Amino acid sequence: MIDSKSIPLARDPLPPLLRLRDAALEACLRGSTAFLLGMFAVAAIKQWMADPTRVTLLLMVVAECLTLGLSLVVRAPARRDWNPVAVLCSLAGTYYFLAFQLAPGTRVVPEAIGVGLQIAGLGWQIFAKASLRYSFGILPANRGIVSRGAYRFVRHPIYLGYFVTDIGFLLANFGVQNLLVFAGQFLLQGIRIIREEKLLSDDPAYRSYKGKVRSRVIPRVF
Repeated sequence: MIDSKSIPLARDPLPPLLRLRDAALEACLRGSTAFLLGMFAVAAIKQWMADPTRVTLLLMVVAECLTLGLSLVVRAPARRDWNPVAVLCSLAGTYYFLAFQLAPGTRVVPEAIGVGLQIAGLGWQIFAKASLRYSFGILPANRGIVSRGAYRFVRHPIYLGYFVTDIGFLLANFGVQNLLVFAGQFLLQGIRIIREEKLLSDDPAYRSYKGKVRSRVIPRVF
């Protein structure tokens, strides 16, 4: 998700047909997001009801509802990246949860440790999204530049929250399928971040911000 805002942006004037196209694509994207999230939540909650000790599964539903539920009410961006690579990586990196193995897997760590990691990741996500307010979404877009709150530490703190939450789920629900899903997810998110920064770097304010906050997601790593 794009994670930047602080200065107001003027909307680029678009012909009526292009505005209509963008509005239709936006409606399709939000409608499909709500439908797929609902399907996942129902399937996951059924698995949790069969074994209520699997709190990590329930927290994954909460995490995805937080991520995608908020994306349904964000403002439309002034500029969005419709490049096919950006769109593919963003959609796959957003809807990756549909490929989860929801049936019980191997507990590499006790459930409590997985839960602790998920709660830490969720708490950090909430802090980062509170810093953004309504300036986030599924596809790369320039919604403005944010440098406050969590964005004082890394340029994409929401992704750090996703990473910690996902690791907590994986370690308590380990399996080859989930490992492959998360490996693919982390790769896609890396590409997604690079695409986002390419778009945002057209803005002088973002270039100045990058000079102050060096790390994208994990300090001194990436």
